[in-house]
Amino acid sequence: MKRYSRRTFLTGLGVTLSSQIWATRGAYAAQDATIRIGYQQYGTLVVLKHSGLLERALAPGGMRVQWSEFIAGPQLLQALAADAIDIGETGNAPPVMAQAAWPDGLTYIGCSAPAPHGEGMLVPANSPIQTPADLKGRRIALNRGSNVHYLLLALLQRTGVAWTDIHPVYLPPAASRAAFETGRVDAWAIWDPYLSAALVDTKSRLLVDAQGITTNRQFLIASRRFADRNPGNFLTLLAQARQDCVQWAADHVDTLTTSIAASTGLSRPVITRALAQLALQPAPLDQAVVTEQQDIAATLFHAHLIQTVPDVRAIVRGA
Repeated sequence: MKRYSRRTFLTGLGVTLSSQIWATRGAYAAQDATIRIGYQQYGTLVVLKHSGLLERALAPGGMRVQWSEFIAGPQLLQALAADAIDIGETGNAPPVMAQAAWPDGLTYIGCSAPAPHGEGMLVPANSPIQTPADLKGRRIALNRGSNVHYLLLALLQRTGVAWTDIHPVYLPPAASRAAFETGRVDAWAIWDPYLSAALVDTKSRLLVDAQGITTNRQFLIASRRFADRNPGNFLTLLAQARQDCVQWAADHVDTLTTSIAASTGLSRPVITRALAQLALQPAPLDQAVVTEQQDIAATLFHAHLIQTVPDVRAIVRGA
């Protein structure tokens, strides 16, 4: 299995960053007026974006937000490493891999409550695969380096199936769905809203989700340089906006569903299901969370996905 060095972390997961991005390094004054945030179609930040709460919190200080969407966590953290964004949100495995490749470059600034139903393993509705043990010898689609990479590792370990006993097929979500629907793979490890889209729109069956396997938390990650500068007390304003967003989402379910459906091109039933699995409530970055991440680091190391076991606590803000 491939090991990730700093070079492969920056270039090997499918994102090419232009020289213009690198030219932005050091332009702190302009960056501090515009906070560059990376988000995905799943997570707390996409809800915060649609709420407008963060923009309103930043406006009195003359700051604004530039939102950039990424297909998955590894690609988002590549952009963070290249100074294309200041903060972003990913699942549990990508920041561990990023820290192993870039030990002094990033920091955890927040996390969400567990959301184990927001990722899982899909099989065709008529598949003979009935239990995780039946994955042995099968072709499984997944996004390399993402939260579901760890989910699959942990699931196989729990089941007693060796990684070498499966055939991983590394594809981004859209290509994975195409391979899944055409029968070129036997199973698909995927997260929301792609998980919900497949269950709603295709003849698929949820073999297992992350319940009892991993928490599937979402983590807010910032570049260390940005977090150290903390322009305009941004981190405090962000934390308050995230907390306010919990009630806002509860009060504006229909508006939020319509807005995300329009921006993603997914149907309202898909978004409704995905939002139901999402944990918006922020959680403390306490020792229990650090231990979860440290255990993930050990698993990734033993699977030869990272070359060292990083000290997670060393990059947790305020730890």
